[in-house]
Amino acid sequence: MINRIATVAVYVKDQQKAKAFWTEKAGFEVKAEHPMGPGMYWLEVAPPQAETCLVIYPEGMMEDVESKNASLVFDCENIQVTYTTMKQNGVVFKGEPKAMQWGTFVQFQDEDGHEFVLRQPS
Repeated sequence: MINRIATVAVYVKDQQKAKAFWTEKAGFEVKAEHPMGPGMYWLEVAPPQAETCLVIYPEGMMEDVESKNASLVFDCENIQVTYTTMKQNGVVFKGEPKAMQWGTFVQFQDEDGHEFVLRQPS
């Protein structure tokens, strides 16, 4: 039986730029980094203590990459603190956190324009 999501892929033009975004701005850690070819790596990043990782995957190794999109929601305990910290680190958000009956949400973008959701469950 499946008991957790192990990884979710995000397709990027520049792995090192994406690695810097996730580790320096979003506060993630490198969980795995293995060579896959010249200048390309199997690169997993995640928040400290997380069970699920993002695979920062090079677009150059994908066919039809233009049709591939990530759809990810990240949970946090205090959305305002997380939002403020990430914004101070240079993360671009699409508005302010918005409370809804099922939680508080705000969208943000990475360096390649991928959109993600930050959520504090109700």
